[in-house]
Amino acid sequence: MNLITLFLTCADRPEAEKIAGSLLDKRLAACVRLTDVYSAYWWEGKKERADEVLLMIESSEDKFNSIENLVRQLHSYEAFVLEAVRVAHASKGVEEWVKESLNVAG
Repeated sequence: MNLITLFLTCADRPEAEKIAGSLLDKRLAACVRLTDVYSAYWWEGKKERADEVLLMIESSEDKFNSIENLVRQLHSYEAFVLEAVRVAHASKGVEEWVKESLNVAG
């Protein structure tokens, strides 16, 4: 199993909580952290800014497609950004905790 951390910005706290809860309920995430962020970005040729909520999602690489599909159903943005990075190192017990949390065999 390859551990990943996914990053997803959401429009507001209710949307972020809905997505986080659904990821946990469906055992697609072991943990979801929510934090308020200020984002500055280019969109349709213009510089924009927004107060958003960032989700940091602890999961496994084999869950990415299912996570993306769920986010596509619940997210309000026309083009959301869901990015995943592989976890190179983690403290002892993290992989077992994620496996147990996601009900991953072996």
